[in-house]
Amino acid sequence: MKKILVLTLVVVLLLSLSSLAFGQGVLKVATEAGFMPFEYVSEEGDLLGFDMDLIRAIGDILGLDVVIDNISWDGLIPALLNYNYDAVIAGVTITPERQANVNFSNPYFESVLTLVTKENVTNVASLDDLAGKTAAVQISTTGDFTASDLYDAGQLKNLSRFDTVADAMQAVIIGVADVVVVDLPVAEAYLKANPNAPLKAMGAVSANEYYGIAIHKNNTQLLEQINAALDELKANGTYAAIYETWFGAK
Repeated sequence: MKKILVLTLVVVLLLSLSSLAFGQGVLKVATEAGFMPFEYVSEEGDLLGFDMDLIRAIGDILGLDVVIDNISWDGLIPALLNYNYDAVIAGVTITPERQANVNFSNPYFESVLTLVTKENVTNVASLDDLAGKTAAVQISTTGDFTASDLYDAGQLKNLSRFDTVADAMQAVIIGVADVVVVDLPVAEAYLKANPNAPLKAMGAVSANEYYGIAIHKNNTQLLEQINAALDELKANGTYAAIYETWFGAK
């Protein structure tokens, strides 16, 4: 009986801690700001991007002050599970493996993978062309998952994992990797921001994937509120305005 009581108190305490900031009118959010144009750090040190504008607009709808921390990509989900944050938004693709650990909002963005190579490469146009190649990826992304499957199947010569997309791109530029497997909008934003980089993107090479806002499975109230806020932002035109800011009109 004592064990049951202690366990109950622990659960209540954890739930209380997870909703403490949320209950005080603050939405604590984690991101990894190396995923332009979704999230990046400006020269002035501000967190900017499509995701940043979207989560702040959600906060406005909910009447919450949004506080965003920039942390490492592979620490995002663990920090959420540890109740350090209320939500994670970082271009996180909804996958069954991730859904086993966290809840996701309704999809807010549709994306697809691409391949980035040096400009003079002519023999890489699809995932089927990567035999004998070395791929560079950002760790624990869908680009990493796809490349890992190819490596495990013996289709890749080697796989190099990096903390950021920029580091993966640099690996191709200096010749230690042949190709970056990355989300197409991110590749396009990188090339636009780095016009002198001797790189090119191949276009879509995979099925579509969908981004969602990650929320702790115990915080179902926040999940419902974020989904309702997303619906409102799409209905009142705010979502379309944010989209146009970062990607142009649909």
